[in-house]
Amino acid sequence: MLPTHRSGRLLLPVSMVFVWFSMVLAVILSCIPVGRFLAMPDFVALVLAFWCVREPHRIGMGAGFILGLTVDVVIGSVMGQHATAYVLLAWAAIANARRLLWFSPAVQSLYMVPMFFMVQLVMLLLRMASGGRFPGWEYFFTCFTTAVLWLPVYYLLLLPQMRPIDRDENRPL
Repeated sequence: MLPTHRSGRLLLPVSMVFVWFSMVLAVILSCIPVGRFLAMPDFVALVLAFWCVREPHRIGMGAGFILGLTVDVVIGSVMGQHATAYVLLAWAAIANARRLLWFSPAVQSLYMVPMFFMVQLVMLLLRMASGGRFPGWEYFFTCFTTAVLWLPVYYLLLLPQMRPIDRDENRPL
């Protein structure tokens, strides 16, 4: 049985301004020209999956569609390729959100590998259906590098929500 993740910290409510800022920053990071580096993490998929797991009632498939179309336009890929993949990712992350929150962030990253693999597979199939060529098996390295980044991004995106631990010497609890 996998260990459960328990934390004594209470989180403040998330600011939607911060959520959308992190998504815009992920789109900007995805525009970095990397040349032929095939293992570049999919920052938009990572941030979208994180917020779909943490805030499933606020961020969902609509956000995935908007982010996907934005990435399609910015990168210049097949229109709807990222949008379709991100909608499916949002659906899968929301469907598994309650289960994922029981595990530690490291175990969550293992559970996210198949979801990120699905994103890469959907984008590849749509690209090939529109006449593209198979880029090679190295194309799927992206799902592993994205999953490796789950742990630092988890703590980085939760940082603004963490309430400082205040110790009151006069209060026993």
